[in-house]
Amino acid sequence: MGTSDRIAEPWGIRTPYGPGEDWPVRVDTHLADGVEDGDVERWVRSASLLHSNGDAMDIAVRDGRIVGVRGRADDRVNHGRLGPKDLFGWQANASADRLTTPLVRENGRLVPTTWDTAMDRICARTRELLDEQGPSAIGFYTTGQLFLEEYYTLGLVAHGGLGTNHVDGNTRLCTATAAAALKESFACDGQPGSYTDIDHADVIALFGHNMAETQTVLWTRVLDRLAGPNPPAIVCVDPRPTPVARAATVHLAPRPGTNVALMNGLLHEIIARGWTDRDYIERHVVGFEELAERVEDYPPERAAAICDVPVERIRDAARILGTGERVLSTVLQGFYQSHQATAAAVQVNNLHLVRGMLGRPGCGILQMNGQPTAQNTRECGADGDLPGFRNWANDAHVEDLARVWNVDTAQIPHYAPPTHVMQMMRYVEEGSIRLLWVSGTNPAVSLPELSRVRPLLEQDRLTLVVQDIFLSETAQLADVVLPAATWGEKTGTFTNADRTVHLSEKAVDPPGQARPDLDIFLDYARRLDLRDKDGRPLVKWDDPESAFEAWKECSRGRPCDYTGITYAALRARGGIQWPCNDEHPDGLERLYADGTFWSDPEQCESYGRDMVTGAPLEPTEYRAMNPHGKAVIKAAAYQPPHESPDDEHSFALITGRTLYHFHTRTKTARAPQLQAAAPKVWVEVSRDDAATHAISEGDLVEVTTPRGSVRARARVCGIRDGVLFLPFHYGYWDADGDTARKPGDEDRAANELTLTDWDPASKQPIFKTAAARLRRIGPGAGPAPAPTTTASAPLDPGIIPTAAGPAGEAREEPRTTAPGDTP
Repeated sequence: MGTSDRIAEPWGIRTPYGPGEDWPVRVDTHLADGVEDGDVERWVRSASLLHSNGDAMDIAVRDGRIVGVRGRADDRVNHGRLGPKDLFGWQANASADRLTTPLVRENGRLVPTTWDTAMDRICARTRELLDEQGPSAIGFYTTGQLFLEEYYTLGLVAHGGLGTNHVDGNTRLCTATAAAALKESFACDGQPGSYTDIDHADVIALFGHNMAETQTVLWTRVLDRLAGPNPPAIVCVDPRPTPVARAATVHLAPRPGTNVALMNGLLHEIIARGWTDRDYIERHVVGFEELAERVEDYPPERAAAICDVPVERIRDAARILGTGERVLSTVLQGFYQSHQATAAAVQVNNLHLVRGMLGRPGCGILQMNGQPTAQNTRECGADGDLPGFRNWANDAHVEDLARVWNVDTAQIPHYAPPTHVMQMMRYVEEGSIRLLWVSGTNPAVSLPELSRVRPLLEQDRLTLVVQDIFLSETAQLADVVLPAATWGEKTGTFTNADRTVHLSEKAVDPPGQARPDLDIFLDYARRLDLRDKDGRPLVKWDDPESAFEAWKECSRGRPCDYTGITYAALRARGGIQWPCNDEHPDGLERLYADGTFWSDPEQCESYGRDMVTGAPLEPTEYRAMNPHGKAVIKAAAYQPPHESPDDEHSFALITGRTLYHFHTRTKTARAPQLQAAAPKVWVEVSRDDAATHAISEGDLVEVTTPRGSVRARARVCGIRDGVLFLPFHYGYWDADGDTARKPGDEDRAANELTLTDWDPASKQPIFKTAAARLRRIGPGAGPAPAPTTTASAPLDPGIIPTAAGPAGEAREEPRTTAPGDTP
């Protein structure tokens, strides 16, 4: 299959395999037009940047330019496979509109300037605010796409240098609940499972996780299992008819905002029928009795009524989950972006704890990430947490971090929980945060309730610094814009959702005066003359590898121990999982195999939170649960969404992702194949709702919530009745360079409609439950402008394109090679 077909067939051809077998190799390659393999001067090691899967690849370089990519056959994550965003997304690096020089605002306009002028302006304002107000005047909002070394440097500068508590990443929007749920159940972040669990599982459950579009290569692995002998059963929870839903043994399409009720119904059935591992519960778990009592109130009939799903489907799903011998669960935005996000995700953990399904091949949980380096923001302190999964409420942990950084303990803010981005926006609104540094993200499109966000970022009393590779909607509002290098133009490491660390090497120079993010943060620290308590420079490294070595010392003895990993090892071996240390020199594939957890009160990353109020638990409350070395089961009662449909707004609006774009399209819309696959926003509406509103495929419709309206072309499909779906990627610029979209244009951002509200425990904003109304504006000019792949024929394993030959072998057309033909 040629790469041109990878838009219409994003998962490629099948290489079937059975349980316990190695996933066959299939190497995917895409080179620029006119470039052949022999034209490539060198291949440079890297991994994917436009999703969280961590697909290992090599970057093709010729004449100082990136000219293509190739999957790496020997890597544990992808066995050579690449997804559409991997294959085509690299082209954005060479876009003509890259930022190449710093900009500052003069007389209301952004004008080019020198690095000295831009950095001096930022540093002067920083000193002024520190003198006037102190560190609380300064906030940092970063991304999920920088490198580990850059996050760790930012965390040190912000926490240990300036002393501000206002640090967060845009990972707050996508996977803050992953971290929160892991902390609630296991007292520490870190995925228990491994991607290799797909190779062994006889049941794979996807809770609010459209893996087929968000992690295409991981879904390819599932498809290959489905096409092989003894395929796993698939349980899918999603209100949309996604490719995952169409491949599912049981598809549950609950009413948005009812995930906790559904999980309680499943757990009720599993416990009532005795599908639990009592020995595992007695030895390794606390809190089971509370859970059993709580879910007693949620028999399948009640859960079915709340969720509006057939009761027999709940029983069927519970039977599969309760009797499977090797169960793997994955969780993502359908659970994470709801009002009871943490509570729902924790119930998935509970399912595995009551069944004893942890730490064995095929038995695991992946509370998934949405971005390539989301895990690193959490490990390194760039989401506000303390580096190394240290507990901000444990004085001994703060003292240990102060030792590592050689600063006074009082310098590290730990008087309150870290400030999440939605609270930071409130502080901006109130005027207490007066310098906000945004790096690698686009909040003017991605944050909820944009009509409120934009004026906050535009106000005169705020100094807005934006560090990015393009002049995004947010950068256009900035006072200072810093041009950054991106993937392929700098060196660093990043960690995927199953704890696999990859090294991405510099392949080409960044354009113009653009600099690596690490160099920008180092320059800021030097210009401010930040010092440790002995008067030496606070930041003691000057390049990526020395930053990585410093991070290793920070991680020593912590759950995310990197001390056994080196750049040399990553070059020689490819991806390595943490923890990697003297005890686990090759990395550890699965956590908690011995049933021992990081829950001792002196070790744990968090004492937990009240999942209703979000209030942090006191150490004494945590110790009272007697969690020493055991996992904690936390029960939850269902609560209705904060904004439910009514007579005026009769639909539930959900937002989400499409396979071909990433975040606000700043990169993917500049890759021609990806942009052509999904050029404009659309709205999904059910067939019955379309008939009721006299809407046909491709009609122009308007979706309105109490906060605003969006116009888009209708896509009539099998989404559940009463629910509308909008992809959130589309903002106020076109790929042809038009960055002046006006209100009322067809491609307005979905976040004009979303509400300012968040899950109480994880602080993740709510993008899945907004009350909306729908009306037809006029006829369309053809089908809705969306890829046909995700709403076309069912993906039954019997009709999935399969490689000719026996299982474990594959024959590919040019640019995709099979075992024995690996480049």
